[in-house]
Amino acid sequence: MKDDLFSLEGRVALVTGASRGIGRAVALALAGRGAHVLVSSRKLNACREVADEISGQGGSAEPLACHIGDPEGIERAFHVIDKRHGRLDVLVNNAAANPYFGPALEMDLAAYQKTVDVNIRGYFWASVQAGRRMRERKRGVIVNVASVNGVRPMEGQAVYSMTKAAIVNMTQGLAKEWGRFGIRVNALLPGITETKFAAALHEDPRTRASVERVLPLGRIAQPDEMAGAVVYLVSDAASYTTGSSITVDGGWLA
Repeated sequence: MKDDLFSLEGRVALVTGASRGIGRAVALALAGRGAHVLVSSRKLNACREVADEISGQGGSAEPLACHIGDPEGIERAFHVIDKRHGRLDVLVNNAAANPYFGPALEMDLAAYQKTVDVNIRGYFWASVQAGRRMRERKRGVIVNVASVNGVRPMEGQAVYSMTKAAIVNMTQGLAKEWGRFGIRVNALLPGITETKFAAALHEDPRTRASVERVLPLGRIAQPDEMAGAVVYLVSDAASYTTGSSITVDGGWLA
């Protein structure tokens, strides 16, 4: 048995949506366990800032611009990874879209399409690109960042919640298909987390107070509190874990 089951030394990891929030926290955590992290989001400069932060802490990282809503952009990013590293050991699908918060009856088709394109098609196509490469090496790990909304939809987030439920289902389906290739696929279900992405839920004092009143832990999560579960899922400590969803929600679903 390895001395440190959580070591990620020598592994190449791609984290999408890594320029801020949960993605940034995950990128820092993976690098802290020894992985070389490809910090990815739409804006290269934002990725570079996080990669420099990791390097400043003694870790290994590089920026990689990629818009998960663009299938061709995903393919270009993986070709870059092929040229630079020749492999990918870990994919964390974290980039997401939620352009609309409000009644489903008032949602326009453009907002619906953007949410679906990023949250479902983007996760799927990035997973396929990673899976094809991992299959060749007979090993690899994918973590899909879903949401507690995929289990219990929140009012005003019908379509976003629907896409997160699809991610949970996709995780299970890919785990069943790809386990024979040595590829593990799991999901993280964060609760409400203090990020710019979830600003509508935590910046308004009344909304925040109403949320915190029903949380058993009595507070909204910080991004760093999501990273440990991802480290576990991508490490050898989780070598027999696939098709699972780990909920980190302060007791929201309890």
